Amino acid sequence: MSIFRNRAATAAIVAVAAGALTLTACGGGGSDSSAKDNSKTKDDAKSQSKPVQIGDVKASTGPAAEIPGAKPGGTVNVYQEDDFSHLDPGQTYVSDGKLLGRLIFRGLTQYDEDDQGNLTVVGDLATDAGKTTDGGKTWTYTLKDNLKDENGNPINAADIRHTVERLYASFITDGPTYLQQWLSGAGTTYRKAYDGPFKGKHLPNNVLETPDDKTVVFHFKTAQPDLPQMLTMPGYAVVPVETDTKEKYDQDPVATGPYKIADFKPGKSMKLVKNTQWDAKSDSVRHQYVDGFNIEMNHDDEDQTKTLLADQGEAKNAMMFTGQVATTQLQKVVSDKAAMKRTIQGYAPYVWQLNFNMDRVKDKKLRDAITLALPATAIYKADGGAYGGEVANSLTSPTTPGYRDDFDPFNRHKKMNGDIAAAKKLIDEGGFKGKKLVYAYANSPVRQQQAVLITDALEKIGLDIQKKEIDAATWYEQVGKVNNGLDLYMTGWGQDWPSASTVVPPLYDGTQIQDGASNYSHINDKHVNSEIARILQITDTDEATKAWAELSEYIAKEVNPAAPIYYTKVFQIFGSNIGGLRYSSDSSYVDVTRIFLKK
Repeated sequence: MSIFRNRAATAAIVAVAAGALTLTACGGGGSDSSAKDNSKTKDDAKSQSKPVQIGDVKASTGPAAEIPGAKPGGTVNVYQEDDFSHLDPGQTYVSDGKLLGRLIFRGLTQYDEDDQGNLTVVGDLATDAGKTTDGGKTWTYTLKDNLKDENGNPINAADIRHTVERLYASFITDGPTYLQQWLSGAGTTYRKAYDGPFKGKHLPNNVLETPDDKTVVFHFKTAQPDLPQMLTMPGYAVVPVETDTKEKYDQDPVATGPYKIADFKPGKSMKLVKNTQWDAKSDSVRHQYVDGFNIEMNHDDEDQTKTLLADQGEAKNAMMFTGQVATTQLQKVVSDKAAMKRTIQGYAPYVWQLNFNMDRVKDKKLRDAITLALPATAIYKADGGAYGGEVANSLTSPTTPGYRDDFDPFNRHKKMNGDIAAAKKLIDEGGFKGKKLVYAYANSPVRQQQAVLITDALEKIGLDIQKKEIDAATWYEQVGKVNNGLDLYMTGWGQDWPSASTVVPPLYDGTQIQDGASNYSHINDKHVNSEIARILQITDTDEATKAWAELSEYIAKEVNPAAPIYYTKVFQIFGSNIGGLRYSSDSSYVDVTRIFLKK
């Protein structure tokens, strides 16, 4: 899935930009009236990765079920640290863009979520989650009636075709590439097969077919049973053909959801107002309770937390999107019973890991030594403490199907803050004492604190660490270069939907190494590559889940391209007048589709 805030190119999942955001996948509970304490365990996380259900026409028919106590009217204030990296759906692959997309965009499918975090894929613009008659090679979608964009233009099959075809255009560089690769070839092959619709050519009908205004048919060479889930991603929201302005669309997109952009000052603010062309009867997952959202940028987590904790004036009507309770304010929030009633918590699907550039750090014994030395407890506590994460034993998250808590090749359970003695032994055996390594980190407060912890630990085992600070805004662009000149660097990654197929291939497939790709460690192992290709052809979910788990464990134990450090959790606070609060298993943040003002 995913990244956090700013991400570079592919990320079949999404990594996290050097800040503290999160993008797609599983999450946990929360409520409008009370917040659980921090007694969540990995069992809670596993409950978030329960099988996703597939909804029928009835489940896909609006309007969405009313939220108890919801009232119409008023404007919600939203605090954001940074601007949105993209507004074009095709370029969107990070968490803040996903939350915004839930309010202003719609795609063929979407998740319907219940109060226990259970997810059902339903039709969004489509009448249902999709129909296949040949095991997943051919998928047919029928559009609902009376769909319109914010300008009142009808949305038809031609708009869906255009939405898919424009993803092949050269200016689309940062969004997901699942669909393009499934239709036209893995890696970058799809770009050679087709270069987009702007020269008057369409994908052939044996790939993408629109036999009439209401019908869209996808033809795949191999079965793609996860298509309904994949299409829920913000990167596949519709871009109407008549209003597509190509590169300029990234600054002024056209809304199809309950809200539209009324005013946008890049880097400063955004105002959302009701989209009067949105029809609640066609939407089974969204609401339009408030009149709009005023989004203010340049509020870091500490500023957001202090303002929302104080709960004065307009802050009572304010919320976070992807912000979290600041580490410095944790004790104040946790010790305030009234404040805790307006917080939500949950597991996010992300694993923060220290990547080894395997073009430069070639000896596995050295990689193992570094992994053993990392002070995982101290590192994650710098990023939100016990409410921000926990020590990771695996390259997959507890929210990922197939995850095993008893798989622990680096003894994380017993040596949570590192094993310096074991690491020194490997350093001495390999003759690595005094070896120089370039460790890169982002210039954000959290990453700077973590850099000190990591550097100190690695110097204790005899390594000469050369620190290099990189601008957080371009973090993934820099570490995503094949010739990045770096040895060690942290990234965060989470599943795009509940399957390790959205974790293992994007991060560890050696055939996808290129600038902007998500194989940050440059692992290119023949066994791993062949297993990825084999498992991707398995259509039985249980069999595939087992195979992905076995491969993930092989990668961690036998290759060790990246050292797992910590799993992430989300802890958010809101103004006292914000209603409808619920943690979303889908977005890993607050469920923005339910928000209302209590008075």
